Amino acid sequence: MKANEYSKTKINPFSITRDLREFDKDTGNIYQTVAILSKRANQIATELKEDFQEHVKDFATHYVQDAYEENQENREQTEFARFFEHLPKPAILAIHEFENNEIFYKFPEKK
Repeated sequence: MKANEYSKTKINPFSITRDLREFDKDTGNIYQTVAILSKRANQIATELKEDFQEHVKDFATHYVQDAYEENQENREQTEFARFFEHLPKPAILAIHEFENNEIFYKFPEKK
């Protein structure tokens, strides 16, 4: 998912108290659930970082010629920064995906 897709989802960006027993229903083990969530949160963070760096590259390639263009450029950069600041944290997005069964995971087979 791109940052735009994450911003369109209606997720509470704040931490809320959750029942731990809801998390270990599928896996049977809270520690496995935490491992799944942390791996997915890392994936989401990497996706957002790559998206952020793509947009920053666009700002870096523009050469500003006068004060008006510089002011406009700063306004765009500020709006861009605010957009990323208001996105939910990757861990919250991972929890939301887990609660909605949007995460695929499998356990390694034991020999």
